[in-house]
Amino acid sequence: MQQEHEQQISLNDQMQRRLDERTHLMESGINPYPCEFAVTAHSRDIIETFQEEAKTPVSVAGRIMAIRKMGKASFFHIQDAKGRIQVYLKKDEVGETSYNTFKLLDIGDIAGVKGYTFKTRTGEISIHAEEFTLLSKSLRPIPVAKEKEVEGEKVVFDAFSDRELRYRQRYVDLIVNPEVRETFIKRSAIVSHMRSFFTAKGWLEVETPILQPIYGGAAARPFTTHHNALDMELYLRIANELYLKRLIVGGFEGVFEFAKDFRNEGIDRFHNPEFTQVELYVAYKDYNWMMELVEQLFHQTALAVNGSDTTSFLGNEISLKPPFRRITIADSIKEYTGADIEGKSEQELRNTAKDLGLELDPKIGPGKIIDEIFGEFVEPKLIQPTFITDYPTEMSPLAKPHREKEGLVERFELIAGGKEICNSFSELNDPVVQRQRLEEQAGLRQRGDDEAMIVDEDFLRALEYGMPPTAGLGIGVDRLVMLLTGEDSIRDVIFFPHMKPE
Repeated sequence: MQQEHEQQISLNDQMQRRLDERTHLMESGINPYPCEFAVTAHSRDIIETFQEEAKTPVSVAGRIMAIRKMGKASFFHIQDAKGRIQVYLKKDEVGETSYNTFKLLDIGDIAGVKGYTFKTRTGEISIHAEEFTLLSKSLRPIPVAKEKEVEGEKVVFDAFSDRELRYRQRYVDLIVNPEVRETFIKRSAIVSHMRSFFTAKGWLEVETPILQPIYGGAAARPFTTHHNALDMELYLRIANELYLKRLIVGGFEGVFEFAKDFRNEGIDRFHNPEFTQVELYVAYKDYNWMMELVEQLFHQTALAVNGSDTTSFLGNEISLKPPFRRITIADSIKEYTGADIEGKSEQELRNTAKDLGLELDPKIGPGKIIDEIFGEFVEPKLIQPTFITDYPTEMSPLAKPHREKEGLVERFELIAGGKEICNSFSELNDPVVQRQRLEEQAGLRQRGDDEAMIVDEDFLRALEYGMPPTAGLGIGVDRLVMLLTGEDSIRDVIFFPHMKPE
C-alpha cells in the first residue's frame, strides 16, 4: 500500500532522491517521522541570553536551512519559530549512526538537537550538538534564495517572490520569507490589543450566528447555502450588526465581536470575499463619543504594536495621533470636485455624476450615486485619517436621523491611506422609522439593487421592545492591519486569501 502511494506522487529528480533517502533511512531502522521531541529553547532566546563561559545546555528543533557537510564534522543552520541558529555536529560526539543519518539529510528537513551553547572562532553564537534526531524528512525541495556579491553589493537570486505562488503556497512563503511571518505576528498583536482595549472598558465579547436565515447590517450580496435537515436557504452573514443590537435590547451595555464576514463581491487589493471585522455596540453613547473612542483605539494600537503613532503606507507617512480631521461627506465632495450635492434630486445627482465623467448603473438610487461620486473622486485622496460625517439617510438605513440636519443621519466613516477603515452610527432605535427605512430598501431591491437590505421582522420586533440610545462601530481588521504593517494588498495580511483554482 505504501509503495502504491509513493508511485502516485509526481516526481522530479530531486524528489526521487529524497524518496530514496527516506527508504534507506527506514531500511536502516531509523524512523524519519518520530512522534515527539522535547524543546527547551529557541534560537532568538539563545542568542539574546548567551553567556560565553556558561556552555548552557539546550534542546532545539526546527527546519534545516543551510548545510556544510564535511568529513567527521559539519555545520548547519536550523530555523525555528523565532529565527535561525548554527549547529556544530561532530561524528565522534553524536555517534556514527546519528552522523550517518545527518549525511542523508537535505535543506528543508526538520531536526532536533541537544547540546550546549558556544561561540565559534568567527564569533557566531552556535550550538555544539551532543545528540541529533531526524524529526521529519522533507520530500519536496524548498526554494532557498541564493546570495552573491556583485560589484561589492549583495544580490539575491531565486527568491520565492512570485506573489500568486506565495499566496497559494503560504506554507512555503512562511518558511523562506521571514518578514511574512513578522507581518502575521503583528496582526495577532493588533487583534490582541484591540480585544484588551474593549474588555478593559467592561464590554463583553460575544459570538453571533454566521449562518443566518435573513442577512442584513450592510449593503452587500451574500453567499447562499442550503440546510438539508430544515430544507431552507441560509446565508453566510455579511455583517453581525443586527444580532449584536438584539443583545443591547436584551440588557447588555457593551458588546463586541471579532467576526468572519462574507460578501459575494469582487476581489482586489482591498477586498476579499471572506474578511475579518470587529463590531462594537455601546449603550447610551452616540457617534461623537465613538469618534473619540476610535482616535484613542487607533493611536494606542499603533503605539503598542509599532512603538510609534506614525506608519508608512503606500509611500505615505500617516500620523495616527489624535485629533483626526472631521468633514461632512457633502463638504468633502465639494472640496475635491467642486460639485454641491446638498438638497439635490436623484436626477440632479445623476447629472452631476455624468458631468464628472462617472458612468452609473441606472438601477441605483440617490444614496448609491453619492457613494459612487465619493468613492471615485474623494476617498482615494484622503491619506491622513479623516472622519467623513453626516451621510444622506438613504445611504445609512440603520443610522439615527441627524439631530440638527434634516435628511441626514449621524454616521461617520474613517478614511486613512485612501480607503475606509471603519464605519459608525448613532444607531436608529425608533422601530417605526426603522421599518420605514427597511421597506424603502425593499423598494430599491425591486428596482434591481441586489445589495439593498431585506426587511428583518425579528430585528424589528426586538426594537419594538425598546433599545436604548446606542453607538455602533465596525472596523475592517484586515485593512487596519494593512495600514499598520505597510502592506499594500489585503492578500498580504490574510494567511490563505481566496484564489482561482490552479
